[in-house]
Amino acid sequence: MNELSHVAQAAFQPANTADIADALVASSGLRIEVDRRRGRAAGMNPSGRFETQDRVALDDGWSTLEDMPPFRTEVQVERPRSVITRNESPDIPFDRSINPYRGCEHGCIYCFARPTHSYMGLSAGLDFEAKLFAKPDAPRLLERELAKPGYKPRTIAIGTNTDPYQPIEREWRIMRQILEVLNKANHPVAIVTKSALILRDLDILSSMASRGLAKVAISVTTLDRKLARTMEPRAATPTKRLEAIRALSEAGVPTGVLMAPVIPALNDHEIERVLDSAKAAGANEAGYVLLRLPYEVSPLFRDWLLQNYPDRYRHVMSLVRSMRGGKDYDAEFGKRMKGAGPYAWQISRRFEMATKRLGMVRRSMHLRDDLFVPPDGSGVQLSLL
Repeated sequence: MNELSHVAQAAFQPANTADIADALVASSGLRIEVDRRRGRAAGMNPSGRFETQDRVALDDGWSTLEDMPPFRTEVQVERPRSVITRNESPDIPFDRSINPYRGCEHGCIYCFARPTHSYMGLSAGLDFEAKLFAKPDAPRLLERELAKPGYKPRTIAIGTNTDPYQPIEREWRIMRQILEVLNKANHPVAIVTKSALILRDLDILSSMASRGLAKVAISVTTLDRKLARTMEPRAATPTKRLEAIRALSEAGVPTGVLMAPVIPALNDHEIERVLDSAKAAGANEAGYVLLRLPYEVSPLFRDWLLQNYPDRYRHVMSLVRSMRGGKDYDAEFGKRMKGAGPYAWQISRRFEMATKRLGMVRRSMHLRDDLFVPPDGSGVQLSLL
């Protein structure tokens, strides 16, 4: 397996327990050869945290690893019993969401949803980017759930876990069908994506927006194309995302920009530039989320950082831990999105000042739920009495 580069070794000198753990991760035999993972962000594919055994590919000198095929995108069909996921989290502005896909081909190295692949017995690393699950029954299940007696409409959020407009959506078109169901039922929807593919559904979104039923947030993490390609290898370029904001806004769809995540010493210097560019493209809302490193995301991100920005590694992780109580991540409600401490306050203040200067709204626009018309109820199980 590949050894840690001399540059990274020189830049990284363990000084405490956390740094020693980092060194062990970086020098382990978990890293996959570049030729096998070209176009992917994760450099490792460790076993999921629920597995009883940890399998590691190791070169024994017989060059067997050279014959292993590259990681190609595979899609399996998932058949859930329901499609609307409920939550009671006090620090997010929605209580229900839909995820048409499990895993995401965009492969963002920082994605906090990566650990969910462990529930499938897969890795949060390369498996999350390459072994995907599609839910073709989602539109039918959604229609059935909306038709249930007593259903009360509230905004459904889509794209809060994995991107509904990731590349495989071009073929599967599940998101398109979900929008058709919501449009017919006059049900409000809020979408988050970093893909220009959303413009394919501009006809439905503009129609829903004219009735106060739809809004979109485009995630723009950086304007640096090289950085974007490195940490979000299969997502749309920053330019394409800004073009999507412009097209959506011109079509009458309320559109905001989401800078998620803000990574200290890597992209936080771009906060004002990202907001300026998004406002010029027509964005009327803005929000941000601080880098989140739960479970397996932490070693994956740290390994990526060592491989791509070894000179910034210690500075980035020092700032991250200063905002997370000395840890890589703090999952406490109210802190997990924004962090705590002086540096977190500085980021918040900069964001507040920039949005105020640009006249951008930081609170989410409320969508209408009084126009809801339940589907005809076909396929709904009848009550016994």
